[in-house]
Amino acid sequence: MTDANRTGSVTLVGGGPGDPDLLTVAAVRALAAADVVLYDRLAPHETLAELAPGAELIDVGKQPGHHPIPQDEIERLLVAHARAGAAVVRLKGGDPFVFGRGGEEVEACRRAGVPVSVIPGVTSAVAVPAAAGIPVTHRRASRMFTVVSGHAPLSPAELEHLAGLGGTIVVLMGITNLPSITAGLARFGMDPDMPVAVVEQGYTARQRTTFGALRTILTESVQAGVGSPAVVVIGEVVGLARGGDADATAALADAAAVTGG
Repeated sequence: MTDANRTGSVTLVGGGPGDPDLLTVAAVRALAAADVVLYDRLAPHETLAELAPGAELIDVGKQPGHHPIPQDEIERLLVAHARAGAAVVRLKGGDPFVFGRGGEEVEACRRAGVPVSVIPGVTSAVAVPAAAGIPVTHRRASRMFTVVSGHAPLSPAELEHLAGLGGTIVVLMGITNLPSITAGLARFGMDPDMPVAVVEQGYTARQRTTFGALRTILTESVQAGVGSPAVVVIGEVVGLARGGDADATAALADAAAVTGG
């Protein structure tokens, strides 16, 4: 219950890739104590009535190309409810500071003099590939990984840098711009046979992985009817799960045996 006589606060909570079981203990505690919860489309919101009993639940989710509640309005709501004395939770998918605009919301609260804290979440950049049996690093295949936002087209300079960087590339929100990303990486010298996977609906009953190579993944994705939300993984590590989601655990076990763990 909101109490105008007390000082409210805002807690940014990372909800992970969507499975409530991947919420942290700290996240569950924050939700249980919340007066108001502003939640995103990709956050685990279907169980919020149970996780945040008695809290006012406000859907501020965005979809590709459709933002019914602008970011500045979300920030205004956070500040307004906190100033009214509420314990406010901003529940986001993944981690608040990984392409989640969490930094902007923290800044807005600080400008308004509202106490704000952050509870990290399991980022889909690592978790969703793992759900499909793809490790973003591996001693034999990749000593680094780069996480890229595919929400907007990448510049030629960015594509050239990525093509020569090596390791694993993980693209979030990249389905719309997949054609320009794959074409650009190939143009700047990436092996056209580099393995690529598109993992849709990670950690849900609808999870599906489409495999291909840099030169074929666009065709494969169109034929499969791939849609958002999805994570694109580019790199040799994709080969460890090439058999598909059902064979991913066995593939990883074989790889571990080869490398001695």
